[in-house]
Amino acid sequence: MSAFFTQKKGELVPAPHARGPWSPDMLHGRLLGGLAARAIERRYAQPGLHFARLTVDLFRNSPMVPVTVETSLVRAGRRILVADAVITTEQGVIARAGAVLLRQGEQPEGEQTFVTPPWDTPAPSGPPVDGQVTWKPPFDLWRVTEWAAPGPGRVWLRETYPLVDEEPLTPLVRAALAADFASPLSNSGVEGLRFINADYTLTLARLPSAELIGVEATGHLSAGGVATGQVTMHDASGPFGFCVVTAVANTIGIGGRQS
Repeated sequence: MSAFFTQKKGELVPAPHARGPWSPDMLHGRLLGGLAARAIERRYAQPGLHFARLTVDLFRNSPMVPVTVETSLVRAGRRILVADAVITTEQGVIARAGAVLLRQGEQPEGEQTFVTPPWDTPAPSGPPVDGQVTWKPPFDLWRVTEWAAPGPGRVWLRETYPLVDEEPLTPLVRAALAADFASPLSNSGVEGLRFINADYTLTLARLPSAELIGVEATGHLSAGGVATGQVTMHDASGPFGFCVVTAVANTIGIGGRQS
């Protein structure tokens, strides 16, 4: 499997399958979040520091051109580290991200008043089933619920391509890539997806323990063409984090008619 990006002369050159579902000549925003997570992790990961939050702002669509990622340290304290990443192309800045790393320690005693329960969806055993015909995702996708069916959506995801060259995907990068699916899962309507997300914020109590990541829609609100959605992230051991997105109405939807 060829990687989504190849490093050449300090740039990351996209492969054809790095395109997104909205246009054949547009980079997929999920990959920009993955690149930001990769860069921050490579530069600032330390033993005992846990990646607790990653916010990715996707404020400019980019054609299929080389990208660069630069990171900067915002704060390095005893219990917290904050770092940023900026992603640019020949057009200028197309995305940015901010990460919060927190010092791990002893878990407080006693029970919580509420803990998110594990979902009752077993890990898939058969071949991927995505139920889509307009765009084939470059990752394995098992739809637990029907596409655009009423009610909360559920999917299992598994990456099949490296992100950069032949580098193995880390659990953080896997989570960052899967988190972008929060928008289509929480913001889809019965006639397809009519919102395109402007950002996403992934929060992690722990990192995923394996390749399979489950995403479960747990909320959607929209008015005046602006939406917010949320999902719970799962692996085979249970829930490990949440993702919240904001999105704006798009006139041409995925999985539906042009409006």
